[in-house]
Amino acid sequence: MSALIQARVVEHLQRLHLGFLADRLDALLAEAARREPTYLDFLDDLLRQEIDAKQRKRVAMGVQIAHFPSVKTLDDFDFKFQPSVDQRLVRELATARFLGQAENVLIFGAPGVGKTHLAIALGRAVVEAGHSVLFTSATALLSALSKAETDGQLSDRLMFYTKPKLLIIDELGYLPFERRSAHLFFQLVARRYERGSLLITTNQVVTQWGAVFGDDVLAAAILDRLLHHSHTLMIQGESYRLRQKKKAGLLGRAPQIDG
Repeated sequence: MSALIQARVVEHLQRLHLGFLADRLDALLAEAARREPTYLDFLDDLLRQEIDAKQRKRVAMGVQIAHFPSVKTLDDFDFKFQPSVDQRLVRELATARFLGQAENVLIFGAPGVGKTHLAIALGRAVVEAGHSVLFTSATALLSALSKAETDGQLSDRLMFYTKPKLLIIDELGYLPFERRSAHLFFQLVARRYERGSLLITTNQVVTQWGAVFGDDVLAAAILDRLLHHSHTLMIQGESYRLRQKKKAGLLGRAPQIDG
């Protein structure tokens, strides 16, 4: 009779989409027999484990959809090495509350100072908070938009980049935009304006964006929309990669010149 009841319980759990409990029921019952918890404690533990399992599965799927290029977390970021980073703001952004008002995040800094690390880490935190994220480099983004325009599918591609609650665009400004690409980028920014958040990393200060986009007027229009509701992080420090090379002795002292 107990085997029949257990089979029926498993069936009920599966119909209720409580797959974690259904798969581990034997182990959970054995653990309960050993610890002899109260009915309420047993039920509380079951539900907690199922919720935790669903959260892990949801985050794993969200991370996969986001296409992060590597695994980075805020716990891994060395704030002591980059003291210019506003740690309080970073922790606030990690709550994902900025998405509620479709606010943007702009991270400025020289190559190698940790901009991409912060972008990925904040993106993962947003996924863990239950929101959709998509990560792309500026180069890949513009390539995709240009191809879509050529194929007559620009509207669909712009919609694809508009859907995520947070779109992360990495390495803006490392290469100048062609004029048509700059206009495509403006269309994307305009579509997401006050509808969805953007997180952009760039090595160019805003005064140089005219050169990046090849058009001062267009750059001003883009910046107007990006900065209207935004948070900015300035990283002023040494490159992590250069530090590692120095530690490895790959960067020697400059030669002394006599005279």
